[in-house]
Amino acid sequence: MNELLARLKQPLLERIISLLPEDVPVYLVGGAIRDALLGRTSYDLDFITGGNAMKIARRIADELGAAYFPLDTKRNMARLILKLGESRGDRESRLPRVDFARYQGSDLQSDLEGRDFTMNALAIEVHHLQDVVDPLGGVADLIAKRLKACSPRSFHDDPVRILRAVRFSVDLELSIPAETLALMRQAVSLLPQVSAERMRDELFRILIQTHPGTAIRILDKIEALEHIIPEICLLKNVQQSPPHILNAWEHTLDIMTRLEGILDVLAAEFVADKAGNLTMGLVSVQLGRFRPYLVEHLNNALNPERPHRGILFLAGLYHDVGKQKTQSTGNDGKIRFIEHEYIGSKLVEKRARALKFSSLEIERLVTIVNHHMRPSLLSHPEKMPARRAIYRFFRSTGAAGVDICILSLADMLATYGPTLPQDRWRRHLDVVRELLHAWWEDREASIFPAPLINGDELMNDLGLSPGPIVGYILETIREAQVAGDIHTQQEATSLAKKIIKEYKV
Repeated sequence: MNELLARLKQPLLERIISLLPEDVPVYLVGGAIRDALLGRTSYDLDFITGGNAMKIARRIADELGAAYFPLDTKRNMARLILKLGESRGDRESRLPRVDFARYQGSDLQSDLEGRDFTMNALAIEVHHLQDVVDPLGGVADLIAKRLKACSPRSFHDDPVRILRAVRFSVDLELSIPAETLALMRQAVSLLPQVSAERMRDELFRILIQTHPGTAIRILDKIEALEHIIPEICLLKNVQQSPPHILNAWEHTLDIMTRLEGILDVLAAEFVADKAGNLTMGLVSVQLGRFRPYLVEHLNNALNPERPHRGILFLAGLYHDVGKQKTQSTGNDGKIRFIEHEYIGSKLVEKRARALKFSSLEIERLVTIVNHHMRPSLLSHPEKMPARRAIYRFFRSTGAAGVDICILSLADMLATYGPTLPQDRWRRHLDVVRELLHAWWEDREASIFPAPLINGDELMNDLGLSPGPIVGYILETIREAQVAGDIHTQQEATSLAKKIIKEYKV
Protein backbone atom coordinates (compact mmCIF):
# COMPACT_ATOMS: atom_id res chain seq x y z
CA MET A 1 0.00 0.00 0.00
CA ASN A 2 2.96 2.33 0.38
CA GLU A 3 3.45 2.14 -3.38
CA LEU A 4 -0.23 2.97 -3.93
CA LEU A 5 0.05 5.90 -1.55
CA ALA A 6 3.03 7.24 -3.48
CA ARG A 7 1.18 6.98 -6.79
CA LEU A 8 -1.88 8.74 -5.41
CA LYS A 9 0.13 11.71 -4.25
CA GLN A 10 -0.30 14.40 -6.85
CA PRO A 11 -0.47 18.18 -6.40
CA LEU A 12 -4.16 18.53 -7.34
CA LEU A 13 -5.33 15.75 -5.01
CA GLU A 14 -3.20 17.01 -2.14
CA ARG A 15 -4.52 20.53 -2.61
CA ILE A 16 -8.15 19.34 -2.58
CA ILE A 17 -7.58 17.18 0.49
CA SER A 18 -6.14 20.17 2.34
CA LEU A 19 -9.40 22.02 1.67
CA LEU A 20 -11.81 19.24 2.64
CA PRO A 21 -13.48 19.20 6.08
CA GLU A 22 -12.06 16.72 8.57
CA ASP A 23 -15.34 16.25 10.45
CA VAL A 24 -17.24 14.88 7.40
CA PRO A 25 -15.87 11.67 5.82
CA VAL A 26 -15.09 12.21 2.14
CA TYR A 27 -13.89 9.32 -0.02
CA LEU A 28 -11.85 9.24 -3.20
CA VAL A 29 -13.42 6.50 -5.32
CA GLY A 30 -13.16 4.62 -8.59
CA GLY A 31 -10.83 5.42 -11.44
CA ALA A 32 -8.10 7.31 -9.60
CA ILE A 33 -7.53 4.37 -7.24
CA ARG A 34 -7.78 1.84 -10.04
CA ASP A 35 -5.25 3.72 -12.17
CA ALA A 36 -2.88 4.12 -9.22
CA LEU A 37 -2.99 0.36 -8.63
CA LEU A 38 -2.22 -0.19 -12.33
CA GLY A 39 0.58 2.36 -12.34
CA ARG A 40 -1.29 4.59 -14.79
CA THR A 41 -1.70 8.34 -14.67
CA SER A 42 -5.18 9.51 -13.65
CA TYR A 43 -6.50 12.90 -14.70
CA ASP A 44 -9.95 12.91 -13.13
CA LEU A 45 -10.92 12.67 -9.47
CA ASP A 46 -14.22 11.42 -8.04
CA PHE A 47 -15.28 11.98 -4.45
CA ILE A 48 -18.32 10.75 -2.52
CA THR A 49 -19.58 11.71 0.91
CA GLY A 50 -22.52 11.28 3.25
CA GLY A 51 -22.67 15.05 3.63
CA ASN A 52 -23.79 17.82 1.30
CA ALA A 53 -21.61 17.09 -1.74
CA MET A 54 -22.72 20.12 -3.75
CA LYS A 55 -21.95 22.49 -0.90
CA ILE A 56 -18.51 20.97 -0.45
CA ALA A 57 -17.89 21.12 -4.21
CA ARG A 58 -18.88 24.79 -4.36
CA ARG A 59 -16.44 25.68 -1.59
CA ILE A 60 -13.60 23.73 -3.22
CA ALA A 61 -14.35 25.38 -6.58
CA ASP A 62 -14.13 28.82 -5.00
CA GLU A 63 -10.83 27.98 -3.34
CA LEU A 64 -9.32 26.54 -6.51
CA GLY A 65 -10.76 29.13 -8.88
CA ALA A 66 -12.43 26.29 -10.78
CA ALA A 67 -15.64 26.34 -12.80
CA TYR A 68 -18.57 24.80 -10.90
CA PHE A 69 -21.37 22.83 -12.59
CA PRO A 70 -24.33 21.23 -10.78
CA LEU A 71 -24.77 17.82 -12.44
CA ASP A 72 -27.82 16.47 -10.61
CA THR A 73 -29.40 18.44 -7.80
CA LYS A 74 -31.70 15.56 -6.84
CA ARG A 75 -28.77 13.21 -6.39
CA ASN A 76 -26.53 15.94 -4.94
CA MET A 77 -23.83 15.78 -7.63
CA ALA A 78 -21.55 18.54 -8.92
CA ARG A 79 -18.52 18.87 -11.19
CA LEU A 80 -15.48 21.13 -11.07
CA ILE A 81 -13.46 21.93 -14.20
CA LEU A 82 -9.96 23.17 -13.45
CA LYS A 83 -8.70 26.09 -15.50
CA LEU A 84 -5.21 24.69 -15.96
CA GLY A 85 -5.30 21.89 -18.52
CA GLU A 86 -3.34 18.70 -18.50
CA SER A 87 -1.94 17.71 -21.89
CA ARG A 88 -2.53 14.13 -22.89
CA GLY A 89 -0.62 14.16 -26.16
CA ASP A 90 -2.40 12.79 -29.20
CA ARG A 91 -4.92 10.80 -27.14
CA GLU A 92 -6.66 13.67 -25.43
CA SER A 93 -6.05 17.21 -24.32
CA ARG A 94 -8.58 18.74 -21.96
CA LEU A 95 -9.13 20.29 -18.53
CA PRO A 96 -8.98 18.13 -15.39
CA ARG A 97 -12.39 17.13 -14.02
CA VAL A 98 -13.30 16.72 -10.34
CA ASP A 99 -16.69 15.28 -9.33
CA PHE A 100 -18.39 15.32 -5.94
CA ALA A 101 -21.50 13.26 -5.14
CA ARG A 102 -23.52 12.13 -2.16
CA TYR A 103 -23.68 8.37 -1.55
CA GLN A 104 -25.95 6.69 -4.09
CA GLY A 105 -27.58 4.52 -1.46
CA SER A 106 -27.81 4.64 2.30
CA ASP A 107 -24.08 4.44 2.99
CA LEU A 108 -20.62 3.89 1.51
CA GLN A 109 -21.11 0.14 1.25
CA SER A 110 -24.32 0.38 -0.79
CA ASP A 111 -22.79 3.08 -3.01
CA LEU A 112 -19.82 0.86 -3.88
CA GLU A 113 -22.01 -2.21 -4.43
CA GLY A 114 -24.09 -0.24 -6.94
CA ARG A 115 -21.12 0.64 -9.15
CA ASP A 116 -20.26 -0.92 -12.48
CA PHE A 117 -17.18 -3.11 -11.94
CA THR A 118 -15.39 -4.36 -8.87
CA MET A 119 -12.17 -2.59 -9.87
CA ASN A 120 -14.09 0.71 -9.67
CA ALA A 121 -15.81 -0.16 -6.37
CA LEU A 122 -12.80 0.98 -4.36
CA ALA A 123 -12.70 3.88 -1.92
CA ILE A 124 -10.14 5.67 0.25
CA GLU A 125 -11.03 8.17 2.97
CA VAL A 126 -9.06 11.27 1.98
CA HIS A 127 -7.47 11.76 5.37
CA HIS A 128 -6.41 8.08 5.57
CA LEU A 129 -4.97 7.33 2.13
CA GLN A 130 -3.27 4.19 3.29
CA ASP A 131 -6.57 2.32 3.88
CA VAL A 132 -8.49 0.98 0.84
CA VAL A 133 -12.16 0.09 1.25
CA ASP A 134 -12.70 -2.93 -1.02
CA PRO A 135 -15.98 -4.73 -0.26
CA LEU A 136 -16.21 -6.65 -3.57
CA GLY A 137 -12.64 -7.83 -4.07
CA GLY A 138 -11.77 -5.29 -6.72
CA VAL A 139 -8.06 -5.27 -5.89
CA ALA A 140 -7.85 -9.04 -6.33
CA ASP A 141 -9.71 -8.78 -9.64
CA LEU A 142 -7.26 -6.14 -10.87
CA ILE A 143 -4.30 -8.28 -9.88
CA ALA A 144 -5.89 -11.20 -11.77
CA LYS A 145 -6.51 -8.89 -14.79
CA ARG A 146 -10.22 -9.66 -14.51
CA LEU A 147 -13.14 -7.31 -15.29
CA LYS A 148 -16.04 -8.38 -13.10
CA ALA A 149 -19.48 -6.79 -12.74
CA CYS A 150 -20.43 -5.64 -9.26
CA SER A 151 -23.81 -7.33 -9.36
CA PRO A 152 -26.16 -9.29 -11.65
CA ARG A 153 -28.06 -6.03 -12.22
CA SER A 154 -25.05 -3.91 -13.22
CA PHE A 155 -25.87 -3.80 -16.95
CA HIS A 156 -29.65 -3.75 -16.55
CA ASP A 157 -29.36 -0.75 -14.23
CA ASP A 158 -27.22 1.09 -16.80
CA PRO A 159 -26.80 -0.57 -20.23
CA VAL A 160 -24.07 1.90 -21.31
CA ARG A 161 -21.83 -0.10 -18.99
CA ILE A 162 -21.68 -2.67 -21.80
CA LEU A 163 -19.58 -0.21 -23.82
CA ARG A 164 -17.54 0.65 -20.74
CA ALA A 165 -16.80 -3.03 -20.17
CA VAL A 166 -15.50 -3.41 -23.72
CA ARG A 167 -13.45 -0.24 -23.43
CA PHE A 168 -11.86 -1.26 -20.13
CA SER A 169 -11.18 -4.82 -21.26
CA VAL A 170 -9.30 -3.65 -24.37
CA ASP A 171 -7.54 -0.61 -22.93
CA LEU A 172 -6.47 -2.27 -19.66
CA GLU A 173 -6.02 -5.74 -21.20
CA LEU A 174 -8.52 -7.38 -18.84
CA SER A 175 -10.37 -10.64 -19.40
CA ILE A 176 -14.14 -10.66 -19.00
CA PRO A 177 -15.38 -13.69 -17.00
CA ALA A 178 -18.09 -15.79 -18.61
CA GLU A 179 -20.72 -14.74 -16.08
CA THR A 180 -20.08 -11.02 -16.69
CA LEU A 181 -20.07 -11.55 -20.46
CA ALA A 182 -23.43 -13.36 -20.17
CA LEU A 183 -24.85 -10.41 -18.23
CA MET A 184 -23.65 -8.07 -20.98
CA ARG A 185 -25.37 -10.15 -23.68
CA GLN A 186 -28.59 -10.25 -21.70
CA ALA A 187 -28.68 -6.45 -21.43
CA VAL A 188 -27.76 -5.63 -25.05
CA SER A 189 -31.41 -5.20 -26.03
CA LEU A 190 -31.66 -2.37 -23.47
CA LEU A 191 -29.08 -0.18 -25.23
CA PRO A 192 -31.77 1.78 -27.16
CA GLN A 193 -32.88 3.12 -23.78
CA VAL A 194 -29.53 4.90 -23.33
CA SER A 195 -29.55 8.58 -24.25
CA ALA A 196 -27.86 9.51 -27.52
CA GLU A 197 -25.42 11.77 -25.69
CA ARG A 198 -24.19 9.04 -23.34
CA MET A 199 -23.92 6.54 -26.20
CA ARG A 200 -21.92 9.06 -28.23
CA ASP A 201 -19.55 9.90 -25.38
CA GLU A 202 -18.81 6.27 -24.54
CA LEU A 203 -18.28 5.46 -28.22
CA PHE A 204 -15.79 8.32 -28.39
CA ARG A 205 -13.88 7.03 -25.39
CA ILE A 206 -13.52 3.75 -27.27
CA LEU A 207 -12.32 5.45 -30.45
CA ILE A 208 -9.59 7.49 -28.75
CA GLN A 209 -8.16 4.64 -26.71
CA THR A 210 -5.70 1.99 -27.85
CA HIS A 211 -6.91 -0.71 -30.28
CA PRO A 212 -10.34 0.76 -31.14
CA GLY A 213 -10.74 -1.81 -33.92
CA THR A 214 -10.57 -4.64 -31.40
CA ALA A 215 -13.24 -2.95 -29.28
CA ILE A 216 -15.52 -2.53 -32.32
CA ARG A 217 -15.07 -6.22 -33.14
CA ILE A 218 -16.04 -7.24 -29.58
CA LEU A 219 -19.12 -4.99 -29.65
CA ASP A 220 -20.14 -6.74 -32.84
CA LYS A 221 -19.59 -10.21 -31.33
CA ILE A 222 -21.99 -9.47 -28.47
CA GLU A 223 -24.50 -7.92 -30.94
CA ALA A 224 -24.21 -4.46 -29.41
CA LEU A 225 -22.86 -2.66 -32.48
CA GLU A 226 -26.22 -2.72 -34.26
CA HIS A 227 -27.63 -0.54 -31.46
CA ILE A 228 -24.79 1.99 -31.63
CA ILE A 229 -23.63 2.47 -35.22
CA PRO A 230 -25.83 -0.01 -37.11
CA GLU A 231 -24.79 1.14 -40.60
CA ILE A 232 -21.35 -0.42 -40.10
CA CYS A 233 -22.93 -3.85 -39.79
CA LEU A 234 -24.17 -3.56 -43.40
CA LEU A 235 -20.60 -3.99 -44.62
CA LYS A 236 -20.43 -7.63 -43.64
CA ASN A 237 -20.00 -9.94 -46.61
CA VAL A 238 -19.76 -7.01 -49.05
CA GLN A 239 -17.10 -8.44 -51.34
CA GLN A 240 -14.53 -6.29 -53.15
CA SER A 241 -12.46 -6.82 -56.27
CA PRO A 242 -8.65 -6.57 -56.34
CA PRO A 243 -6.57 -4.73 -55.33
CA HIS A 244 -8.71 -5.16 -52.20
CA ILE A 245 -7.70 -8.27 -50.31
CA LEU A 246 -10.51 -8.07 -47.72
CA ASN A 247 -14.27 -7.67 -47.79
CA ALA A 248 -15.65 -4.27 -46.83
CA TRP A 249 -16.22 -5.20 -43.17
CA GLU A 250 -12.75 -6.60 -42.54
CA HIS A 251 -11.23 -3.76 -44.56
CA THR A 252 -12.94 -1.22 -42.30
CA LEU A 253 -11.72 -2.89 -39.13
CA ASP A 254 -8.21 -3.15 -40.56
CA ILE A 255 -8.26 0.59 -41.22
CA MET A 256 -8.70 1.15 -37.47
CA THR A 257 -5.45 -0.73 -36.84
CA ARG A 258 -3.63 0.96 -39.71
CA LEU A 259 -4.79 4.40 -38.65
CA GLU A 260 -3.59 3.80 -35.12
CA GLY A 261 -0.18 2.75 -36.42
CA ILE A 262 0.13 5.82 -38.65
CA LEU A 263 -0.76 8.18 -35.81
CA ASP A 264 1.76 6.42 -33.57
CA VAL A 265 4.42 7.34 -36.12
CA LEU A 266 3.20 10.81 -37.09
CA ALA A 267 1.19 12.25 -34.21
CA ALA A 268 3.24 11.30 -31.16
CA GLU A 269 6.81 11.52 -29.97
CA PHE A 270 8.93 9.63 -32.48
CA VAL A 271 9.76 6.06 -31.47
CA ALA A 272 12.03 4.24 -33.90
CA ASP A 273 10.50 0.81 -33.18
CA LYS A 274 7.10 2.00 -34.43
CA ALA A 275 8.62 2.82 -37.80
CA GLY A 276 10.64 -0.36 -37.88
CA ASN A 277 9.48 -1.78 -41.22
CA LEU A 278 9.98 -0.33 -44.69
CA THR A 279 6.35 0.71 -45.15
CA MET A 280 6.09 2.69 -41.92
CA GLY A 281 9.68 3.84 -42.23
CA LEU A 282 8.73 5.57 -45.47
CA VAL A 283 5.85 7.28 -43.65
CA SER A 284 8.30 8.68 -41.13
CA VAL A 285 10.83 9.74 -43.76
CA GLN A 286 8.32 11.33 -46.13
CA LEU A 287 5.94 12.89 -43.63
CA GLY A 288 7.84 13.11 -40.36
CA ARG A 289 8.47 16.83 -40.73
CA PHE A 290 4.73 17.44 -40.38
CA ARG A 291 4.56 15.77 -36.93
CA PRO A 292 4.25 19.03 -34.91
CA TYR A 293 1.57 20.33 -37.26
CA LEU A 294 -0.43 17.10 -37.06
CA VAL A 295 -0.27 16.99 -33.27
CA GLU A 296 -1.62 20.54 -33.19
CA HIS A 297 -4.31 19.62 -35.72
CA LEU A 298 -5.51 16.68 -33.63
CA ASN A 299 -5.42 18.75 -30.44
CA ASN A 300 -7.64 21.37 -32.10
CA ALA A 301 -10.87 19.67 -31.08
CA LEU A 302 -14.07 20.73 -32.80
CA ASN A 303 -15.78 20.19 -29.44
CA PRO A 304 -13.94 20.63 -26.11
CA GLU A 305 -15.52 17.45 -24.76
CA ARG A 306 -14.50 15.22 -27.67
CA PRO A 307 -10.91 14.95 -28.97
CA HIS A 308 -10.51 15.30 -32.71
CA ARG A 309 -8.81 11.91 -32.88
CA GLY A 310 -12.23 10.34 -32.31
CA ILE A 311 -13.71 12.16 -35.30
CA LEU A 312 -10.96 10.78 -37.52
CA PHE A 313 -11.55 7.21 -36.36
CA LEU A 314 -15.32 7.52 -36.68
CA ALA A 315 -14.84 8.77 -40.23
CA GLY A 316 -12.65 5.73 -40.81
CA LEU A 317 -15.45 3.46 -39.66
CA TYR A 318 -17.91 5.15 -42.01
CA HIS A 319 -15.69 5.89 -45.01
CA ASP A 320 -16.96 2.88 -47.01
CA VAL A 321 -20.39 2.52 -45.40
CA GLY A 322 -22.07 3.48 -48.69
CA LYS A 323 -20.70 0.39 -50.46
CA GLN A 324 -23.56 -1.88 -49.42
CA LYS A 325 -26.07 0.35 -51.23
CA THR A 326 -23.94 0.97 -54.34
CA GLN A 327 -22.48 -2.46 -55.05
CA SER A 328 -22.70 -3.57 -58.68
CA THR A 329 -20.85 -6.02 -60.91
CA GLY A 330 -19.83 -5.01 -64.43
CA ASN A 331 -19.65 -7.16 -67.54
CA ASP A 332 -15.97 -7.62 -66.83
CA GLY A 333 -16.82 -9.23 -63.47
CA LYS A 334 -15.30 -6.37 -61.49
CA ILE A 335 -17.25 -5.20 -58.43
CA ARG A 336 -17.80 -1.44 -58.35
CA PHE A 337 -19.22 1.00 -55.83
CA ILE A 338 -20.02 4.09 -57.87
CA GLU A 339 -20.67 7.17 -55.69
CA HIS A 340 -20.32 5.12 -52.50
CA GLU A 341 -18.52 8.04 -50.89
CA TYR A 342 -21.50 10.36 -51.47
CA ILE A 343 -23.99 7.81 -50.11
CA GLY A 344 -21.66 7.19 -47.17
CA SER A 345 -21.52 10.90 -46.37
CA LYS A 346 -25.31 10.95 -46.10
CA LEU A 347 -25.31 7.91 -43.82
CA VAL A 348 -22.66 9.31 -41.49
CA GLU A 349 -24.52 12.62 -41.36
CA LYS A 350 -27.72 10.87 -40.33
CA ARG A 351 -25.97 8.85 -37.62
CA ALA A 352 -24.01 11.84 -36.33
CA ARG A 353 -27.23 13.84 -35.97
CA ALA A 354 -28.87 10.95 -34.15
CA LEU A 355 -25.93 10.84 -31.74
CA LYS A 356 -26.19 14.60 -31.12
CA PHE A 357 -22.83 15.66 -32.52
CA SER A 358 -22.20 19.37 -32.97
CA SER A 359 -22.71 20.97 -36.37
CA LEU A 360 -18.94 21.42 -36.80
CA GLU A 361 -18.31 17.74 -36.08
CA ILE A 362 -21.04 16.66 -38.47
CA GLU A 363 -19.65 18.90 -41.21
CA ARG A 364 -16.16 17.45 -40.70
CA LEU A 365 -17.39 13.83 -40.79
CA VAL A 366 -19.43 14.44 -43.94
CA THR A 367 -16.50 16.13 -45.69
CA ILE A 368 -14.03 13.38 -44.82
CA VAL A 369 -16.29 10.56 -45.97
CA ASN A 370 -17.44 12.38 -49.12
CA HIS A 371 -13.89 13.15 -50.29
CA HIS A 372 -11.90 10.25 -48.87
CA MET A 373 -11.05 8.87 -52.33
CA ARG A 374 -9.40 12.00 -53.69
CA PRO A 375 -5.78 11.55 -52.48
CA SER A 376 -5.79 8.03 -53.94
CA LEU A 377 -7.12 9.32 -57.26
CA LEU A 378 -4.48 12.07 -57.29
CA SER A 379 -1.73 9.49 -56.76
CA HIS A 380 -2.82 7.15 -59.58
CA PRO A 381 -1.02 9.02 -62.41
CA GLU A 382 2.75 8.78 -62.59
CA LYS A 383 3.16 12.58 -62.38
CA MET A 384 2.52 14.72 -59.33
CA PRO A 385 -0.77 16.64 -59.09
CA ALA A 386 -0.79 20.11 -60.58
CA ARG A 387 -1.10 23.16 -58.35
CA ARG A 388 -4.62 23.62 -59.66
CA ALA A 389 -5.58 20.10 -58.47
CA ILE A 390 -4.13 20.76 -55.01
CA TYR A 391 -6.03 24.04 -54.81
CA ARG A 392 -9.28 22.34 -55.80
CA PHE A 393 -8.74 19.61 -53.21
CA PHE A 394 -8.48 22.07 -50.32
CA ARG A 395 -11.17 24.31 -51.78
CA SER A 396 -13.54 21.35 -51.34
CA THR A 397 -12.20 20.06 -48.03
CA GLY A 398 -10.54 22.85 -46.06
CA ALA A 399 -8.94 21.62 -42.82
CA ALA A 400 -10.69 18.26 -43.30
CA GLY A 401 -8.20 17.71 -46.12
CA VAL A 402 -5.58 16.90 -43.48
CA ASP A 403 -7.81 14.19 -42.00
CA ILE A 404 -8.50 12.86 -45.48
CA CYS A 405 -4.77 12.62 -46.23
CA ILE A 406 -4.10 10.62 -43.06
CA LEU A 407 -7.13 8.38 -43.61
CA SER A 408 -6.04 7.76 -47.20
CA LEU A 409 -2.76 6.29 -45.95
CA ALA A 410 -4.61 3.82 -43.71
CA ASP A 411 -7.06 3.08 -46.53
CA MET A 412 -4.30 2.16 -48.96
CA LEU A 413 -2.52 -0.06 -46.44
CA ALA A 414 -5.77 -1.88 -45.64
CA THR A 415 -6.62 -2.20 -49.35
CA TYR A 416 -3.41 -3.88 -50.45
CA GLY A 417 -2.13 -5.43 -47.22
CA PRO A 418 1.06 -7.41 -47.90
CA THR A 419 0.50 -7.08 -51.67
CA LEU A 420 1.14 -3.30 -51.61
CA PRO A 421 3.68 -2.41 -54.34
CA GLN A 422 6.34 -0.19 -52.84
CA ASP A 423 6.35 2.12 -55.87
CA ARG A 424 2.60 2.66 -55.45
CA TRP A 425 3.09 3.40 -51.76
CA ARG A 426 5.96 5.83 -52.45
CA ARG A 427 3.89 7.67 -55.05
CA HIS A 428 0.95 7.98 -52.67
CA LEU A 429 3.22 9.29 -49.90
CA ASP A 430 4.67 11.80 -52.37
CA VAL A 431 1.18 13.11 -53.15
CA VAL A 432 0.17 13.29 -49.48
CA ARG A 433 3.44 15.11 -48.75
CA GLU A 434 2.65 17.70 -51.43
CA LEU A 435 -0.87 18.17 -50.11
CA LEU A 436 0.28 18.62 -46.52
CA HIS A 437 3.10 20.91 -47.65
CA ALA A 438 0.56 23.10 -49.42
CA TRP A 439 -1.69 23.25 -46.36
CA TRP A 440 0.95 23.81 -43.69
CA GLU A 441 3.96 25.32 -45.41
CA ASP A 442 2.74 27.08 -48.55
CA ARG A 443 -0.85 27.95 -47.71
CA GLU A 444 -0.82 31.55 -48.89
CA ALA A 445 0.53 30.74 -52.33
CA SER A 446 -1.17 27.38 -52.87
CA ILE A 447 -4.58 27.76 -51.27
CA PHE A 448 -5.33 31.30 -50.06
CA PRO A 449 -3.45 33.75 -52.33
CA ALA A 450 -3.78 37.47 -51.73
CA PRO A 451 -6.59 38.58 -54.08
CA LEU A 452 -5.57 40.36 -57.27
CA ILE A 453 -9.01 41.95 -57.50
CA ASN A 454 -12.08 42.05 -55.27
CA GLY A 455 -15.77 41.88 -56.08
CA ASP A 456 -16.40 45.62 -55.92
CA GLU A 457 -13.50 46.35 -58.24
CA LEU A 458 -14.66 43.66 -60.62
CA MET A 459 -18.20 45.02 -60.78
CA ASN A 460 -17.00 48.64 -61.19
CA ASP A 461 -14.44 47.83 -63.89
CA LEU A 462 -16.74 45.61 -65.93
CA GLY A 463 -20.16 47.05 -65.13
CA LEU A 464 -21.44 43.87 -63.51
CA SER A 465 -24.37 43.57 -61.13
CA PRO A 466 -24.15 41.45 -57.95
CA GLY A 467 -24.89 37.80 -58.67
CA PRO A 468 -23.44 34.30 -59.05
CA ILE A 469 -21.32 35.33 -62.03
CA VAL A 470 -19.19 37.57 -59.78
CA GLY A 471 -18.38 34.72 -57.41
CA TYR A 472 -17.65 32.40 -60.31
CA ILE A 473 -15.23 34.89 -61.87
CA LEU A 474 -13.42 35.53 -58.59
CA GLU A 475 -13.01 31.80 -57.99
CA THR A 476 -11.69 31.24 -61.51
CA ILE A 477 -9.21 34.09 -61.02
CA ARG A 478 -7.98 32.60 -57.73
CA GLU A 479 -7.48 29.22 -59.35
CA ALA A 480 -5.56 30.74 -62.26
CA GLN A 481 -3.48 32.76 -59.81
CA VAL A 482 -2.54 29.63 -57.82
CA ALA A 483 -1.70 27.79 -61.04
CA GLY A 484 0.66 30.63 -62.01
CA ASP A 485 -1.32 31.61 -65.09
CA ILE A 486 -1.92 35.20 -63.93
CA HIS A 487 0.02 37.51 -61.61
CA THR A 488 -1.44 41.03 -61.81
CA GLN A 489 -4.74 42.85 -61.48
CA GLN A 490 -4.62 43.66 -65.18
CA GLU A 491 -4.29 39.98 -66.04
CA ALA A 492 -7.12 39.20 -63.65
CA THR A 493 -9.35 41.76 -65.37
CA SER A 494 -8.47 40.34 -68.79
CA LEU A 495 -9.38 36.86 -67.62
CA ALA A 496 -12.66 38.17 -66.21
CA LYS A 497 -13.53 39.76 -69.59
CA LYS A 498 -12.82 36.45 -71.32
CA ILE A 499 -15.05 34.59 -68.86
CA ILE A 500 -17.89 37.09 -69.36
CA LYS A 501 -17.64 36.70 -73.12
CA GLU A 502 -17.80 32.91 -72.87
CA TYR A 503 -20.50 33.07 -70.19
CA LYS A 504 -22.77 35.22 -72.37
CA VAL A 505 -22.28 32.86 -75.29
